[in-house]
Amino acid sequence: MSAQLGKTTPATGQRYKVLAAVMLGGIMGPIDASIVNVILPTITSYFGTPLATAQWVPLIYLLTISSLLLFYGRLGDILGYKRVYLGGLVCFTITSGLCGLAPTIYWLIAFRAVQGIGAGMMMSVPFAILTAVFQPHERGRALGINAISISAGLALGPTLGGLLTSLWSWRLIFLINIPIGLAGLIWALKVIPNLKGQPGKMDTAGAVSAFISLFSLLFFINQVQRTGLGLLTATILALAIAAGICFVYIENRTPQPLVNLSLFKNRTFSLGTISSLLNFSSQYIMVFLTPFYLQRVIHSSPDKIGFLMTCFPLAVMVVAPFSGDLSDRLGTRGLAAAGAALCAAALITMAFLPVEATPLTVGWRLAFFGLGTGIFQSPNNSSVMGSSPRPYLGIASGILGTARNTGMAVGIASAGLILYSLVPDTVVALDYLGGSDAVCFLGGLKYAYLFGAALSALAALFSLMQAPHS
Repeated sequence: MSAQLGKTTPATGQRYKVLAAVMLGGIMGPIDASIVNVILPTITSYFGTPLATAQWVPLIYLLTISSLLLFYGRLGDILGYKRVYLGGLVCFTITSGLCGLAPTIYWLIAFRAVQGIGAGMMMSVPFAILTAVFQPHERGRALGINAISISAGLALGPTLGGLLTSLWSWRLIFLINIPIGLAGLIWALKVIPNLKGQPGKMDTAGAVSAFISLFSLLFFINQVQRTGLGLLTATILALAIAAGICFVYIENRTPQPLVNLSLFKNRTFSLGTISSLLNFSSQYIMVFLTPFYLQRVIHSSPDKIGFLMTCFPLAVMVVAPFSGDLSDRLGTRGLAAAGAALCAAALITMAFLPVEATPLTVGWRLAFFGLGTGIFQSPNNSSVMGSSPRPYLGIASGILGTARNTGMAVGIASAGLILYSLVPDTVVALDYLGGSDAVCFLGGLKYAYLFGAALSALAALFSLMQAPHS
């Protein structure tokens, strides 16, 4: 089946088959991201490697994905979104098998880097595919339903990781991707139409400078919250800034740029993208810090921590489709602002968690944040993609994905910086906190959560500042 943007729209049944195909492939990336963090201690022990080395297993995956999303978004506009998506699915499936068979930690890190290349291709174009296939009046519903796969992946990851590892080995968490990937590939080949955006040539110089800038920036964010600002981290930041300046210079002078910077002249597109970055930053402040509270302050077991943390993505999974459907009828601006405001309120409640809390006390706060996120994300994604010219849906999808991943990194880094600046290292290093140490640790968490609330409040403000018709 073939279709040109703006000319052919598949029938209703066919559109939802496309959505199902995108969701089947889309669930693997979130599962893989959340699963690895859970079984990282197991991998560290298996290979007998230092934690500093093992941390590259999730880090290189995130860095590779985030640094290449813009490139793949533009590649989708040129070659077709289906080609890029299928190429990513094939790469991800093959490298999942290689990760599962890795003989050493260094081979595992190398295979994870290549797996990130495939995951980046898969993550760069789904919004473009769905925006091209669905009519504007049902775009929000489609993006909301698609959010189920992301939330389900994040929710399933921790539990699935523990289950598969206990059944056989940590290797099974990678090998399980092979049958899922093959099923997704067969289904996507059959139902996804051949959609292209703006044809032309790849802006190689822009792609290289964007990769260097994003990779360096995200690596700086990751390292500075671990080691502080020193000569190495300052050099990495200088490289990121210099490459970013080169990127803007190149894009303003290239006939066929990687990123059409005029997209950011659209108020809805630029503010919606910033709002997405802020929302994911506040989200990952909560996701990063809350397990430490559960483990060290109220002394929950790992299985209880995994169960409680699923309250957040499960709430998103339930709410997002309804929010997307509602935004098709009421508009995106008000709903996105309301969702971000609820996220801010939820983080304020997190800031005042007691030293002794029941699972219910924590669970409803996490679900509250999930409610706000579910209300925010689908309308916001719909407004960003809807404000993008149809020939540039691929790069718009890539920009939105880059904002999401950058926000994740910023959230984790800012949470670490606030915690370490307010809580003594001796307290942070303790695995079991009680008495004055627990109160001190909670003080650091309080201001980190409040900072996240401020970011969500800004996202709400920027959502309200979008064009009135959004």
